Amino acid sequence: FFGFFDFWVKCGKSSFPKGYRNLNTQSGRKETVLDLAKFVDKGVQVKLTGGRQVTGTLKGYDQLLNLVLDEAVEFLRDQDDPLKTTDQTRRLGLIVCRGTAVMLVSPTDGTDEIANPFIQPDGA
Repeated sequence: FFGFFDFWVKCGKSSFPKGYRNLNTQSGRKETVLDLAKFVDKGVQVKLTGGRQVTGTLKGYDQLLNLVLDEAVEFLRDQDDPLKTTDQTRRLGLIVCRGTAVMLVSPTDGTDEIANPFIQPDGA
């Protein structure tokens, strides 16, 4: 599969066909879509498949997006509506989030929750 791209570059093509991205950098190594190096030893929020949501300090990661979080805290879901998280938390400590379950990784510093501007007032 990647042989086509190597052939394309060797033929002197300066850009890849539309819809393809160059997966190799100038040094020849593969470039990851998500650069987590800047989040190591910083607080992150991770959303997982199945609706679970945890925050903690990112201690490590690999190319498969397996994450090691320290001082992890899980936000529990509402009993009536499993899609909503509550203010109740559960301390997990040191955990490993499997990369196949990771949907979102975001920093906790510099982010605030805002009111949903699309919710209609009752009676409108």
